[in-house]
Amino acid sequence: MATSIDPAERLLNLLIALVNTHGRMTKEQVRASVAGYADAPSDEAFERMFERDKDTLRDLGIPLVTVTDAGHGDDIGYRIDLDAYALPAIDLTAAELGVLTLAAQTWQDRTMRGDTARALTKLRAVGQGPGATDLVAGLAPRVRSGGAVFAPLLDAAQARQVVRLTYRAASTGEVRERRVEPWQLIARRGGWVLLGWDRDRGATRSFRLSRIEGSIRAVGEPGAFDAPSPEQVEQAMAAWREGPARVATLAVLPERAEATRVRAIETPPDAPDWSQDPVVGPLVVGRDVVHVAFRNAWELAEELVGYGDAVLVLDPPDVRERALQLLERAAALAPAPRVDDDVAVLEVERG
Repeated sequence: MATSIDPAERLLNLLIALVNTHGRMTKEQVRASVAGYADAPSDEAFERMFERDKDTLRDLGIPLVTVTDAGHGDDIGYRIDLDAYALPAIDLTAAELGVLTLAAQTWQDRTMRGDTARALTKLRAVGQGPGATDLVAGLAPRVRSGGAVFAPLLDAAQARQVVRLTYRAASTGEVRERRVEPWQLIARRGGWVLLGWDRDRGATRSFRLSRIEGSIRAVGEPGAFDAPSPEQVEQAMAAWREGPARVATLAVLPERAEATRVRAIETPPDAPDWSQDPVVGPLVVGRDVVHVAFRNAWELAEELVGYGDAVLVLDPPDVRERALQLLERAAALAPAPRVDDDVAVLEVERG
């Protein structure tokens, strides 16, 4: 016995047939030539199937029109209004295509990389000139993949389901289990952050996905909590803006770390001349010294270590040390005497 065709596939077959028909298709032609309708066991079943599919196409915004024969008013056919269905010509300026390119390059997760690449290829085919890509050359912030925990957290946030996770605190390195009501996942300085309600602490919290260890475990049933209010989300985000406004001094290789460079501020009037420092001077040769405003030392450190040796942290000391801790943890090294020249820069204490 022939395998029946899935309703979604049948609907797609109908759409393709109606788009490509010359003039119109009658119900009899649909039943005889469109794959899936031959599965109907009776005329009544076909009628119900066909009517349901027509309604679905119209619900999807597809302009299905009814066409009657000029000589026989009861001879009804159907077609897709191609003038209404076709997209108008896309006229993107170089600047508009540049912004879309930059947005697409932000998404580096494997599940999205292929789709964004194909979309950009199509858009460039109708964009205006090569200048579109020149606008974003070197300016391509990356949002690193959230790893294996991203999808389970996204599913839990959508289902309003509590999760249990193991988290390593940034400030103390303490590892403990948390029960969290996941609210939102946001991209922040090159990584993903979970905003939610920590049930064990009875307070809003934010969690870097890169600090979550092990797997995510769902607890209880979906719909266990209400969606957060804007005030609660703002409170969870406040942790990323805590602390006094400060300035970090970085030595950056040319044409590297552009997403950090664009936030650079003017050199503070009291900034030292690092090129004259007997220890640091030789190591900043060939690099640009830039100054970046920040509030959260851990957040800035996590952003900068993603650039590897392209960025050296000259000041302040707490950002240097946090960057070193992250690098040592990533390399699975115990703290040891630091002898390499690049790291020696990070050991310089300024008064």
